[in-house]
Amino acid sequence: MSNGHLSERAVDGAPEPVDLTDEPIRLDGEDPTPKPNRAGIRARRRRVAWLLATAVGLAGAGTFGAVGWRIFQQQDATVTSPAQVAGLTRDDSEPARSTADYLRNGFSAGIELDQSFGTVYRDPTGERRPVLVFGGTTLLWQPERDLDSLFGLMADETGQVSGLRSLSPGPLGGVLKCGTSSGTGGDFTVCGWADHGSVVMGLFPDHPVGDAADLFRKMRNEMQTR
Repeated sequence: MSNGHLSERAVDGAPEPVDLTDEPIRLDGEDPTPKPNRAGIRARRRRVAWLLATAVGLAGAGTFGAVGWRIFQQQDATVTSPAQVAGLTRDDSEPARSTADYLRNGFSAGIELDQSFGTVYRDPTGERRPVLVFGGTTLLWQPERDLDSLFGLMADETGQVSGLRSLSPGPLGGVLKCGTSSGTGGDFTVCGWADHGSVVMGLFPDHPVGDAADLFRKMRNEMQTR
């Protein structure tokens, strides 16, 4: 994605707007090359995490044992994009799918994922308040570090994400952070969550940080399972 920004362009035949840029959003210039044998990679990662948790558990390694057990608990995550989530409705129009695909592909280029997705949701409280959510699942040894790196990628491509701060991740644990960025359509909130099994980001035009964080947390509770 180059020069990503919010726009006020309407989408023919659909409530406006869907696309956040004059061109579909890209986090990277090209679609990533499909990764081979993802099932085998995921299975090997699972075995490594299980062996780590077992080893530190048998060793009674205190804090490190707790970390190993947390990795074992979180690493086998699934994230879905239901038709309805947290009061939002999935937009399955072609313009929305095109934008979501660019987000998913660009995000996947920044981090190796076992599975990835990108989805546009509509907020019934305002047609100019679409929610774009994208990310995927993989084994992350250091979720906060990886999430911070992805916020850095967002800053490189869409402009500085300012006021980034940690917020409650809710019952699923891990880390959740939100900040703000700007485009021609105004300020928008950028949020991300990460744990040892998933990393997901969301763009929230016309949502204050507090409201976006609450909505993102609710979405996560309905989208993620282990």
